[in-house]
Amino acid sequence: MTSKIHSAIPYGFEGKLVEVEGDMNRGLPAFNIVGMANKTISEAKERVRSAIVNSEFSFPDKKVTINLAPADLPKDGSYLDLPIALSVLVLSGQLIKNDVARRMFVGELSLNGEIRPVKGIINIVETAKKAGYKEIYVPLKNLPQASLVGGIEVYGVETLQELFLGLKQQISLPVTSAGPEVPERAPNEPVGPILDHIRGQKLAKRAMEIAIAGHHNILISGPPGAGKTLLAKAATNLLPELTADEKIDITKIYSIAGLATDEIVGRRPFRSPHHTASATSVIGGASGPGEISLAHKGVLFLDEIPEYQRSVLESLRQPLEDKVISVSRANLKTTYPADFMLVATMNPCPCGYLGDPTHECKCSELQIQNYRKKLSGPLFDRIDMNIDVEKVENKDLRVPLTGKTDEHDVVKNNITEAIARQRARYGRDGVYNSSLSSFEVSKLLKLEPAAEQLLANASEKLNLSARSYFKTIKVAQTIADLDGAELILQKHLAEALTFRRR
Repeated sequence: MTSKIHSAIPYGFEGKLVEVEGDMNRGLPAFNIVGMANKTISEAKERVRSAIVNSEFSFPDKKVTINLAPADLPKDGSYLDLPIALSVLVLSGQLIKNDVARRMFVGELSLNGEIRPVKGIINIVETAKKAGYKEIYVPLKNLPQASLVGGIEVYGVETLQELFLGLKQQISLPVTSAGPEVPERAPNEPVGPILDHIRGQKLAKRAMEIAIAGHHNILISGPPGAGKTLLAKAATNLLPELTADEKIDITKIYSIAGLATDEIVGRRPFRSPHHTASATSVIGGASGPGEISLAHKGVLFLDEIPEYQRSVLESLRQPLEDKVISVSRANLKTTYPADFMLVATMNPCPCGYLGDPTHECKCSELQIQNYRKKLSGPLFDRIDMNIDVEKVENKDLRVPLTGKTDEHDVVKNNITEAIARQRARYGRDGVYNSSLSSFEVSKLLKLEPAAEQLLANASEKLNLSARSYFKTIKVAQTIADLDGAELILQKHLAEALTFRRR
């Protein structure tokens, strides 16, 4: 006797269909799983056997073979526990083939028959929908995320016994097919520091306003204690609210990574990996998305960027341009989105006190050069804005904070209006000035003659690369958007040029 249960597994940022085929013959009792299954799936035999017995079903006393097709697709995780158990129930006659026909199933089983949530549920539901399935059964805790995908009926189940009764139409199961709702987006309340908490640093605050409004990468250089980290953390409260599509994308990534399986991510991410992080943990790989993908549609913060491994920093060059990361391994190629805003900080020298009038710098010229060389020219060229901050005077530190959010509210409103202008210009959400190609810059962005002349003169004097040339225009356009101007004026370009020095 044979059976066939349909399922799917996450595969990078997408998913792959899997058919769980079952065969039962006479012979010595055995339970085998084949089809390029890793150790986690091989261990499913004991979970499935115990779940079936403890759910008051009988496990067949015969030779049972389960094949996971296609056989050449690597399979990992506990996604197929539930389909394997259903295949056994069909083989043993406790379910009939029509009970499971034209339906998809996914879930991990506990020993007592409970159905536990799995990672990457959005990938799986999207794969089922694309393949034409009308119904999919998922763990109940995965239902909030699974319901983000419209156009398919998603049933939530808690136990194997409950699913059995639902398939036999003896009980009703929770179901949703509405897809994502798009309610009026209430602004997120600030969490952590805001601009009003930062004393002084007027230029740095202005630079952060421009960077966030246009989604520009920014490098902040200055001595220890100048407020560089505080500025970066305050940026999270200035980011625009998430759109419905962005919520799906971010939730999908966090679900794949196992960081969120039963909730919808509602805030833009702020990822701050330690400087000892490996290239794989930052870039990602076969085991899942890395920090740059977890920062998708949010901020990747690298504090003291020269302290990171050179291999880690150089691996950022491609995703900073392409907004995606493709990782190839021996038998696997995965692609994840990586549209993040890079916020980095560094000291002016290894000790941090170069140019500080109150502290003597003890670094040699060679040490300073080697420290700065850790940030390569090609990587630096991909950073849109570069600013220097100075130490705040002690007398200014004693000024009490008012507890108000006046500065934060004004800047947040300016950013919101600038982003609205970009949305109107480009015709869709999620497209910022920073993401334009050189062709789009030439086609869509307009400079007044005086600004054109200033750019021509500056590009020769500063020896700007082609990438820096266009990045200067894009930053100037963001300044114009904050100013509410239709054209890039000379003053906008002049301010943009102040952020191109090294």
